[in-house]
Amino acid sequence: MQASPTADAPGEPPATVSVRLSPHAALDTGAGGEILVRLAHQTVSLGPFEAGVAPAARALATGLPVDTLGAGADGRDREVLRLVRSLARRGLVEYGLPGAGGGDAVVVEPQVPDYWPRLPDLADGDTLVLSRFAYMRRRASETVLESPRSGALFRLADPAAAALLATLCVPRPVAALRRRDGFPDLAFLALLLDGGILLRLGRAGDEGLRATEGDEGLVLWDFHDLLFHARSTEGRHANPLGGRYPYVGVIDPLPAIRPGWPGPAIDLDVPASSPGAILPPVTALLRERRSTRDYDDGAPLTRAELARFLDGAARIQATWSSPLGDGEDGPTATYTARPYPSAGGSYELELYLAVRRCDGLAPGYYHYDAERHALTRLDARPQDVGALLGAAAYAMGVPGAPQVLITIAARFGRVSWKYSAVAYELILKNVGALTQTLYLVATEMGLGGCAIGSANIELFARMTGLPHHVEGAVGQFALGRGLDLEEDAP
Repeated sequence: MQASPTADAPGEPPATVSVRLSPHAALDTGAGGEILVRLAHQTVSLGPFEAGVAPAARALATGLPVDTLGAGADGRDREVLRLVRSLARRGLVEYGLPGAGGGDAVVVEPQVPDYWPRLPDLADGDTLVLSRFAYMRRRASETVLESPRSGALFRLADPAAAALLATLCVPRPVAALRRRDGFPDLAFLALLLDGGILLRLGRAGDEGLRATEGDEGLVLWDFHDLLFHARSTEGRHANPLGGRYPYVGVIDPLPAIRPGWPGPAIDLDVPASSPGAILPPVTALLRERRSTRDYDDGAPLTRAELARFLDGAARIQATWSSPLGDGEDGPTATYTARPYPSAGGSYELELYLAVRRCDGLAPGYYHYDAERHALTRLDARPQDVGALLGAAAYAMGVPGAPQVLITIAARFGRVSWKYSAVAYELILKNVGALTQTLYLVATEMGLGGCAIGSANIELFARMTGLPHHVEGAVGQFALGRGLDLEEDAP
C-alpha cells in the first residue's frame, strides 16, 4: 500500500513522495483524542486517535513521506497511517514530488477517494509511451495533466515535466529518461505509469498493447467520448458537480422564454388546441407529466405495477439479425425493437433497479432482463445500495429516498462499434428518449417518477463489477407512488 522507490541511477537517492493536507482543510483536536477536519462550511470528525498522533496530524500541514507511513512497529505509526487513509478517502489530501530547488516539481491531486500513490519499479529496458487519453491544459495559472483513465490529476509545477512528456508521444526506453537537470524523471514516470497516463510496452515495444492500452474495451472509445463520460458524471473526478450556480454575480441568468425575433408572427392557435378543448390521449399525457420527488411509503409500489411499468417502457418486442453490406462474408449484427427509439437500432441501454420499498419484491439491487421480462438480483453490498438511494434523495433535494431507483447504464460498444466521433452524444440522446418514455408510462399508470441528472460511475462499477468504460451509468430515474404530483422544481 506504500509508494515504492524506483530504480534510479547509481548514487542517486530515490525521490520521496510526500502526503499533506489539502489547502482548503485544517486539522484540529477535540475531546478524547478526537481529530476534526475544519472546512469552509463544516467540521467533520474523523473519530478518536491515540494521543501520539496529534504531532503527526500537525505535520501534515507541510507533508509526511508516504514511504514511512505505517512502517514502524508501534501503534502510533499504524494510527498515523489510519489517519492519512481516513483523510484520503474523503479527498482531503494531496501528494508532492520534490524538485531540484526544494519546492514541488509535481503535485498529485486525487480524483477518486481510494487513490494512493505507488511507484512501480522501472527497468532500463522498459519502453514507455503516452496514453492516447492523456492531455495537458491550463487551469487558472497552472498546467495540469489529466486522463479519464487516471485516478489522479497531476499539477506540473516544473516546466521540465511538460517537456519530458512531449518526448513520449513516441515510445522511448527508460534508459533515455533518467534524471536531467535535477528533475526526478523516474519517480514522476512511475507515478504516471501507475495512473494510466503512461503505458509500459516492454523492451522491444508492443504495438498491439499500444493500441489496446491493455484493455480491449478501450479500443471502442474516442478520446473526447471517454473524457466526457468520466468528467460529466460523478465518481472519477474531484470537480464541483451539480446545481451550484457558479456564475451568480458574473452574468445574469437567461430568461425562461427566448425574446422573439423581429417581424410578423403567424398565429397557430386553432380551436382543437385552445384551452378547454378535448385533447388527444398522447397530448393529454404529455401535459400531465410531472416530476415527483416525495413518495408514499404507506402505499408502496407493487411488484405487479413494476412489471407493468417495465413491460410498457423497456421490454424487447422483437429480435432479428442482419448482415452488414452486400456480401455474405461480412459480420452479422443483431437488433431488437423496444418501446422507445434508439440511434441506429443500437438499444445499448440497460436498466438496474435499486429497490427500497416494493410489495412482493425484496429490497436489493436488480438487473432487468428485457428479453425474458425478468429481474435478476445482483450481489451488491447493502451499504452500496443505501449509498445509491441516499445520493438520489440528495440530488432530488428531499429527505426520503425513492421506492425504486432505476439506473440507466450503457453498453458503450453497441454504439461506438458503428459510430465515430458521435457515439457518446448518441447514447445521451437515447437516454433522453428512454427517460421521456419512463415518464409517460409512469404518468399513464398514476405513478410518480423523477429524472435525476447525476450518476456515480464508480459506485455502479463497484456494485456490478463492470469496468466503467465497458458498461457504465449514464442516467437515473426515481419511481414510486407519489404523495402528490408537484410541479417540476427549478
